[in-house]
This record gives sequence, C-alpha cells and structure tokens, in this order.
Amino acid sequence: SHRDLRVWQLSMRLAADIELLAASFPAHERYGLASQLRRSAASIPSNIAEGWARPTRAYLNHLSIALGSEAELKTQLELAVKMKLVAQPIAEPLLSSASEVGRMLRGLSKGLKAHLARTVPDP
Repeated sequence: SHRDLRVWQLSMRLAADIELLAASFPAHERYGLASQLRRSAASIPSNIAEGWARPTRAYLNHLSIALGSEAELKTQLELAVKMKLVAQPIAEPLLSSASEVGRMLRGLSKGLKAHLARTVPDP
C-alpha cells in the first residue's frame, strides 16, 4: 500500500504540520497564502497515493506533480517568512522536511525509471 511508503508518511506529517501553521495565519490570509500552503502540502501525499494505484508510467507522472507541489510549498513558505507571517525558526524545519520529501520523491522516480528501463523495451 502507499501507506507503507516512507515518503508518503513523511509528506502526510508535513501536510498536517502545514495545516497547523496555516491555521495560525491572520484572517485576511485565510483565502490567500494560507489556502495555497494547504493545497500544495496536501497535493504531495495525494499524488503519491493516486500514482501508486496506477501503472508505472502514470505513477511517474504523479510523482512529478508531487515534486512540483513540493517546490511550490517551499516557495510559499519562503514567501510567508518574507511577509512576516512565519518566523524563520518555525519555517526552517518545515523547509527541511519538504526538501527531504523532494529527495525521496526523486529517488523513488529514479528507481521506477530504472525498473521501466529493465522491463519495457524502447519502441
């Protein structure tokens, strides 16, 4: 199951942490940056899970989308720091966790590509 994947577990924890952070934003950011943070964070484990349930090529596509969401999340966190909505010491562990998720996603993608290369001949 996708639930057994460490990258899914870590990204779920990250999404929950982002949810708590976004809940602390002022009301005027509820539909702005807070909402974008929530969506990008939730997209990561969601795409891992959806891709896991599909054939390998589609799985790779979903992992690519999850990587895009990871980059988006880090950008939004950095923006939240610049806007003084989040203190740097609070953002750092979240950015670090997002980077770890990104490394794991790239590793999983690399492994799946290697598996495809071994099992599917080029046309």
